[in-house]
Amino acid sequence: MLFIVIERFKNQDAAAVYRRSREQGRMLPDGLRYLESWTTASLDRCFQLMESDEPRLFEQWIARWEDLVDFEIVPVISSKEAMTAIADTDRQ
Repeated sequence: MLFIVIERFKNQDAAAVYRRSREQGRMLPDGLRYLESWTTASLDRCFQLMESDEPRLFEQWIARWEDLVDFEIVPVISSKEAMTAIADTDRQ
């Protein structure tokens, strides 16, 4: 499954987040995979594309970062998958 993770840096302190990442890595539990990320130009939010067959792994990962970041985890599908799902629904 794919997920968009929206991170809101507490106190708009991106430096603290990137410092920890540089020193300790992403600290992902096995089975949770980072694919790509984008940060706003204002450096107050980050949008990550992640993948896992076990959504519960996000709880472990968030616990390692929640002092610096507020998280929103959104399950997503590709536009192609959405189009197929809608087409299948229309046929019923």
